[in-house]
Amino acid sequence: MTVHLRVTPNAGADRIEGAESRDDGTSVLRLRVKAVPDKGKANAAAMALLAAALGLPKSALRLVSGDTARLKTVAISGDPAGLGERLAGLGAAKPR
Repeated sequence: MTVHLRVTPNAGADRIEGAESRDDGTSVLRLRVKAVPDKGKANAAAMALLAAALGLPKSALRLVSGDTARLKTVAISGDPAGLGERLAGLGAAKPR
């Protein structure tokens, strides 16, 4: 399953803000992380935050695209039905 994220680095706290509808009609899950966007630190923090919120090990998440961009695509391994419910609980749109 893939999930689209919008990650904001240099935030005051690590948190998941919920879903956001983009102008192009897509939905993303907004995350804020305290880490700086240097040498993958913000990406690692975002992956750790999402993994913890979903109750998964970090190894179950893989960054597919967006290594240096705010908009990222993440592949998540696991039971799609259970993951869909957990993502919906975070305020995310239904993943693909």
